[in-house]
Formats: sequence, C-alpha cells, structure tokens
Amino acid sequence: MTTGLLLIAALTAIYTMFAKRMEKTIVTAPMIFIALGVGLSTLGIFPADEAEAALHLVAEIALVVLLFLDAAQTDLGALRRRHVWPVRMLLIGLPLSMALGTVVAALMLPAWPLVAAALVAAILAPTDAALGQAVVTNPVVPERARRALTVESGLNDGLALPAVLLFASLAAETMGTDKTDWVLFGAKQLILGPLAGIFVGIIGGKLLIFAKDHKLTSETYEGVGALALAACAYLAADAIGGNGFISAFVGGLCFGNVIKGRCKFVYEFTEGEGQILAWAAFLLLGLALVPEAVSHLTPVSLGIILISLFLVRPIAIWISLIGTDSALLTRLFFGWFGPRGLATALFALLVLPQLGHELAEPILALAINTVWISALLHGLSAVPAANWYAAKVKAMGDCPEAAPITESAKPLVTRHHAVPETGSSEGK
Repeated sequence: MTTGLLLIAALTAIYTMFAKRMEKTIVTAPMIFIALGVGLSTLGIFPADEAEAALHLVAEIALVVLLFLDAAQTDLGALRRRHVWPVRMLLIGLPLSMALGTVVAALMLPAWPLVAAALVAAILAPTDAALGQAVVTNPVVPERARRALTVESGLNDGLALPAVLLFASLAAETMGTDKTDWVLFGAKQLILGPLAGIFVGIIGGKLLIFAKDHKLTSETYEGVGALALAACAYLAADAIGGNGFISAFVGGLCFGNVIKGRCKFVYEFTEGEGQILAWAAFLLLGLALVPEAVSHLTPVSLGIILISLFLVRPIAIWISLIGTDSALLTRLFFGWFGPRGLATALFALLVLPQLGHELAEPILALAINTVWISALLHGLSAVPAANWYAAKVKAMGDCPEAAPITESAKPLVTRHHAVPETGSSEGK
C-alpha cells in the first residue's frame, strides 16, 4: 500500500507540473486519474477494498462541498433576469433528459420496474464541466457559450438530486427492500433539507459579512468557515430528518447570494482544494469500481450509455433551446458537451444502500461505466470540437454566440477558472 501511495503522490506532482500544457491536449485530468486508479488496481499495487472504503467518504465530502460551492457562485437575481440558454437547459432540458432516458431504459430493460428505469435516467442526467474543461476554459470559445455550459453543469446536479432520491425510494419500495413510508420520508427529505440549508446559508453568510466588515477575520479563515458551513448544512438537515445534500445545495445558493462575491475564497477553493477532491474521487473510482464495472458491461448497458450520450441529451437540449436565439451549431455543440462525471457516480453510490442486490449492482455498474466512457469520449473530443466550434462561430460573423459582453450585466456564475469576471450579454 505504501508503494501505491508513493506512486499516486509522485504522479500527481508530475501532472501538476504539466497541467497547463495538458489542458490544451486531448488527455484530461479525469482520464489520467481514472486510468491511474485502474492501473494500480490491475497490478495489485493498491488494495481495492481499502480504496472502496475511502471512496464512500471522499464521495460524500466531495458532493457536499461541490454542491455548496457551485451553488454559492450563482447569482440568483441574474438567473431570474437573464441567461435564457442555461435556464432553458436546466428547467426544460434536464427534465426532458430524464423523461427520454426513462423511455430508453424501460425499452432496453423490460424486466425492470418503471421507477428503476426512471432512477437510471435521473442518475445519468447531470453533467460535469470538469470533464470538458478544454471547452469551458478555452478563450477562443465565445464567452456566452462557455458561461451557459458552466452554469448548467454547476446547477444541474443539485436540481437532479431530488429526482434521484424520489425514484430511489420508489424503486426500493417496489422491490420490497424498503418498508418505510416513502411519502413521509420523501416529504421530510425535500422540505426539511431546504429549510436547514436556507437557515444555515443566510445566517452563516450574514455572520461572515459582519465579521469581515469589522475586520474580525481574514481570507484564510473565511475559507475554513465556508467548508464548516457546508458541513453544518449537511449535518443540520440530517439531524432533523432532511436530506443533507439538498441542504448543502440550497445552503450554498443562500450563502453565495448573501455574500454576493465579496469573499474570494469560494473561487480560490474551486481552483485548488476543489481540484484535489475531484482528482481523488476519479482516482478512487478507477481503483475501486471501474475494473468491476467493466466486467459487467453488456451490449444492453453499453447501448443505454451510448444512446444517453449521443441521442437523449442532444435531443433534450435541442428541444429546450427552441424559440431562443441560439444557432443550429450551438444547439448541437451544447447537446454533445454534456459529459457525465462525479455527480453520476456519487448519486449511484448515494442510493446504493436503499436498493436490493437485484438493482444495486447493475445500476452502480451502469453509472460507473457511463463515467469512464464519457471521460474518454468527451475528453478526446473536447479540444478539437471546441476549436472547430469557435472557428465556425467566428466565420458566421454577426450572431448571438459572438455578441460582445456588456459592462452593465452581472455574471450569473463567477468562476475564475472558467469565465472572466465580466458581465454577460446573455439577455433575453
């Protein structure tokens, strides 16, 4: 095990030394760390059992922190006023992806209950911009397009979570593995969770601003405080019977809109420690779950995955953007760049204890296979597709995608690694 840890530390250090150059290639960080995990597991250098135990802890921490911080960087006022593309993709495209995915899973898995097919669709619906960093950080891609993809990937995991929890509870009851009153359970999860998040986010944000205004704290301690508030939102909801993950997401929304960008630690954390969490999660997935998942990859499950990537999301995004000023090219581009990443894997792990053996293993294998296949396909296509799209938009000349950024508009999501802190012209 010591040898495995040494290799992980050394290769991570080496990767960071070439990370900026690697961002411009078709080899992405998720691809590297998943492959590293699979290699260490295959060679027997790192015990898979210990990696799986660590994965659950890292997965929960990563999901809580990323939900809180992604939400904290969202301007709710701007979301209501502007940014028609990401709003349409979130409020129309995401539910439609779940609906179409349910139909596909139900047709290809006829022996499964319908709610299990819906659960699969909900788990496969969220996207992860970490797998498409070459797109959202590529300055040649118009800012409006980058911002739309960044906002969508930052918020759709939190919006998909209630559906995942609901369908998991229904599937558990259908299979006879859960005798709880799922209506009461679901109501408590979906009501008490947000209430805990609202309380923690607003109170925590106001206290932090008070401390900052009176020079009682510094940026170093603010960062620790943000992590502690994310934990408070999660644990407070759990203590009163709500869902901690929904609480973390709602808490982040409230917290971020109280501090309104006054505390830079949120963005700096996403740059540094947030990357460590994501890399660790991908590494542990490769160590603990990918080899086993690959052994369970069947023609049917592969078909579901490929249809989800190549048809379900593109069709849903296409329909969601009907009536907007988006060009045909942009709809196709957005439809393809919906990589499945940590949220898909973490949601599958989250609902695993509720499901019986008959459903748990196939759903987990399907989710993990989706993640590594998406990491490969979207990673390989990110740089060439982004450059091709940017060139086509430039050639189109006067079009909404290439519209200049206005000074008066505020950013919907402030992310130093993705979009400059200027406004957006995404008004409609």
